[in-house]
Amino acid sequence: MSDPLTETGARRAVLPPTTSIGTTTRGSVPPWRRVAGLPPLVFAVFFAVILIAGLTGTLPDTMLAGFAVTLLFGGLLAWFGNLIPVVRDFGLPTILCTFAPAAFAFGGLMPQPFIEVVSNFVDGYGFLDFFVIAIIVGSVLGMPRALLIKAGPRFIVPLVGCLAATFLIVGAVGGVLGFGFLEAILFVAAPIMAGGLGLGAVPMADMYARQMGGSSADFMGDLMSAVVLANIVCILIAGVYNGLGRRRKQLFVGFNGNGQLLRVEGKRDDLTMPPKLDAATFSTLGVGLGIAAVLFVLGQVLGAFVPALHPYAWTIIAAVLIKILRLFPAHLEESATAWGDLIGAFLVPALLVGVSLTYISIEEVLASLANPAFVPLTVLTVIVATLTSGALGWLVKMNFIEASITPGLVMADTGGSGDVAVLSAAGRMHLMPFAALTNRVGGVLVLFVTSLLASLLQ
Repeated sequence: MSDPLTETGARRAVLPPTTSIGTTTRGSVPPWRRVAGLPPLVFAVFFAVILIAGLTGTLPDTMLAGFAVTLLFGGLLAWFGNLIPVVRDFGLPTILCTFAPAAFAFGGLMPQPFIEVVSNFVDGYGFLDFFVIAIIVGSVLGMPRALLIKAGPRFIVPLVGCLAATFLIVGAVGGVLGFGFLEAILFVAAPIMAGGLGLGAVPMADMYARQMGGSSADFMGDLMSAVVLANIVCILIAGVYNGLGRRRKQLFVGFNGNGQLLRVEGKRDDLTMPPKLDAATFSTLGVGLGIAAVLFVLGQVLGAFVPALHPYAWTIIAAVLIKILRLFPAHLEESATAWGDLIGAFLVPALLVGVSLTYISIEEVLASLANPAFVPLTVLTVIVATLTSGALGWLVKMNFIEASITPGLVMADTGGSGDVAVLSAAGRMHLMPFAALTNRVGGVLVLFVTSLLASLLQ
């Protein structure tokens, strides 16, 4: 008797179209011969369609239009970035996808309907949630159980240590430069190290306004500038780490884990990430989508009853419990992993374009350059966080580059969207669960410390 799933093609293999941002898995076709996975002529026609729609005001404000704009723009920028040798290994495609759309919007070169549709797509239609949850759930359920158990306790050491070192060093340098010890911590280090805007610039602006008078808007510009500028530095450093990992041998034992977080004794297969699947069936991907969606809803429900933890954190906890307690059979874990791999392989450029047009303001980045001490302190914050996190992680048997990226760089980026850009530039997207954990735990800790220090403001 025939299988209806086979007849409809639901069991046919689906190959992920890309393995990293802008590169193809099919060796017979050079990457430069495909733009967003399409032949150049087909891409040109498609791009002309969305451009005409944007210029004539006929672009519909829907999810499908959001996909069309972000996929094509992201594909084009990633394709261009991958054409340039050497620097492409240091994150150029990611950097272009993250900042070029915002720069086009700033220069008036981006049609306004594109900006509005993409902003609604990312925020209103929840594309950021769609992407991040797929990566989180897929990464947790695809992670070896022994790795998850052994990495958790070690993770606290570099997280707390890099926060303490960054606050003290940046505060001291701020005092020397005349910026002020407390001011350097509260207006530079704290918003940067809060792991995102939700626990960073937004509540801190209100906190400072209550203490010093005025409104939140009086402080938001400076705080946002620090966060955005730091995010740029994070992406650049992540690209450098990616390039170093590809082009040099180990500088010392445990320098580069090639994506593996730990260097501890045990069976290698139990402590290393398994290779990504080359193919998956339609039914497997559909099941993976369902698992990610339900765990996202579960996180929202638990977050509503216990708002002390972000819904993302509850989703992570649920996925971790499923993995540790072995609540899912292997084929369900593989389904969630395959879905996360597909999303991470194909939709990174689209997400980065959406983030660029929705969250990044070039005006704020340029305004932050006015204070001569501001830029050095911002760069110093990222560097100190990165190096201390890497060093402390190395001491507890983590690999230096991986520990530098998360919690180090991840603490200093803009949160969920920044995590995607940083991990993409570093070529280590599978570390997303640890990145999300960093943002939630570290962000709460930073906000608590900041609330204590803000009482000293006059």
